[in-house]
Amino acid sequence: MNLAGEQILPVTQAQAWAALNDIAMLQAAVPGCESIAPSGEQAFDLAVAVSIGPVKARFKGRLQLSELNPPQSYRLAFEGSGGAAGHGKGQAAVSLAALAPNETRLAYEVTASVGGKLAQVGSRLVDLAAQKLAEDFFARFRAALLERHPPPPVAAAPAPAAPAGFWQRLRRWLRRLHG
Repeated sequence: MNLAGEQILPVTQAQAWAALNDIAMLQAAVPGCESIAPSGEQAFDLAVAVSIGPVKARFKGRLQLSELNPPQSYRLAFEGSGGAAGHGKGQAAVSLAALAPNETRLAYEVTASVGGKLAQVGSRLVDLAAQKLAEDFFARFRAALLERHPPPPVAAAPAPAAPAGFWQRLRRWLRRLHG
């Protein structure tokens, strides 16, 4: 399975990098994530409950980050097992690029393979489930980013300037009216 895409995040590149490396934020954003815990240098153990078609399982897995280039990119390798439901492994390349002061493009490319019952449900169903998980992740991740880094208030537009000579004409009119 191959999955690629990009998202525009409403934060600076440094804020996006920090969020992608924040365990609590990731745990809240990953659909079905029960736990993420450090398990070595740039390594994490995780537990995730997922449903792919008729297959429902609790997967235990491991993530390993590599090729870290803060705040621009990294690679991650992942593997997990859901017992009788099957197993999966793969890798992802993640990159960040600043677009504007508070706007960052996150691009990702994922390659993965599954086995066991997961492979039996068919690659099309697995691909659709992976796409849905990615969409759900980014919706939750964006909401968490906005909660942590609310956009600056939009300044009210200044009132339009009066045409040249307006105040002088108004004063003359008022003098004639009262005079």
